[in-house]
Amino acid sequence: MMKEKYGKECKICARPFTVFRWNPGARMRFKKTEVCQTCSKLKNVCQTCLLDLEYGLPVQVRDHALKVQDTMPKSDVNKEYYTQNMEREIGNSDGISAVGALGKAQAPSDMLLKLARTTPYYKRNRPHICSFWVKGECKRGEECPYRHDKPTDPDDPLADQNIKDRFYGTDDPVAEKLLRRYSDLPKLEIPEDKTITTLYVGNLGEKIGETELKDHFYQFGEIRSINVVSKQQCAFVQFTTRSSAEQAAEKSFNKLIIGGRRLNIKWGRSQGQQMAVKRDGEEDEAKLEPVPGLPGALPAPPEEIANNFFNLANPPPPMPMPPRPPLGLPPRGPPMVPFGLVRGPPPPGARLPPPPPGHDAYETSSRDPQNACPLPLTGPHKDGGNISATYALFNKKCIISDAHKYYMNENWFTYPDDVTKDVLDYKYW
Repeated sequence: MMKEKYGKECKICARPFTVFRWNPGARMRFKKTEVCQTCSKLKNVCQTCLLDLEYGLPVQVRDHALKVQDTMPKSDVNKEYYTQNMEREIGNSDGISAVGALGKAQAPSDMLLKLARTTPYYKRNRPHICSFWVKGECKRGEECPYRHDKPTDPDDPLADQNIKDRFYGTDDPVAEKLLRRYSDLPKLEIPEDKTITTLYVGNLGEKIGETELKDHFYQFGEIRSINVVSKQQCAFVQFTTRSSAEQAAEKSFNKLIIGGRRLNIKWGRSQGQQMAVKRDGEEDEAKLEPVPGLPGALPAPPEEIANNFFNLANPPPPMPMPPRPPLGLPPRGPPMVPFGLVRGPPPPGARLPPPPPGHDAYETSSRDPQNACPLPLTGPHKDGGNISATYALFNKKCIISDAHKYYMNENWFTYPDDVTKDVLDYKYW
């Protein structure tokens, strides 16, 4: 920071004052004081940006919110006389509170609390736009200390700002923009029905109850009842008079914070008004036009399936049963082998009982000679011993072929693969 005693004259009173110049950070332009301390204390503004020291707002917005009309002389002689008197008053004060009409102003209004800037605005510290870059002639590149960016629209009112207009609070484009923003903020409309004295309080949470609400709303007037709906996290506060309810709504709308939660304040509605709103909503829905480009409505389903989309109401039609085989015919599937009749491989050296008398070693099928591959059912086995696969498996006389078929009871049957695995792999034929 550089200090230059009586380096420049004040932009307001034209008197020389001590100038301070500093750089707020890298890639930022140098800042310096523009007005003297006396002028800044008269308006309670910053010597550099000329914004209010408490709220960070222009003087015009602050004076409009506080309803302050501080007229200062603008001629040279009267300005000098007024400045001397103000310096004497500032010297007699504590140096903290404001002087003049601003020190006699009322408490901060809701407008200042909503528009106040609570965080620094670093964009005002950016360097100015490089005029050579705008022309396309800047040869410094990244080393240029000025900003390479497009200038603002010359028709934009914010492009024309004046220090004196900012200080006196007249014709300030930034202040007018903030005032328009405040006028566009949502406001709580007072209902026309004078019998409504109930306020709706939302976003209560779990920790806010009847006691906390009563401690806040009791200052506005007598409370008739407080109904807290914990499931919906809301409450209804009913006052005895309409004036108390209006004052509570005005002082609490968008400003009520209890337990770190901002509560929503609305006016309650009578039952007749709720029914009227509901009817209006139904009429609006009936007047809605269809969206263009969508396909047409599907045809209505037949009456018999109007409420039976999945065909569950009517029972399915009965399925015809297959005809039973004539009496005396064997079943069409392989017979079930009783448990315990299927024998495993015999121990080494054991011999199975001989086949029944009159059993031929070879038999063929008279019904299916092509698939009949006769196998020896009795006789010597290569592992030793006379065995009968037919007698061991089914305890009946049959013929087994390589085509997964066997002949028994004058019929051909197909045996499953597990029989093949359990029988043929053991080689007991």
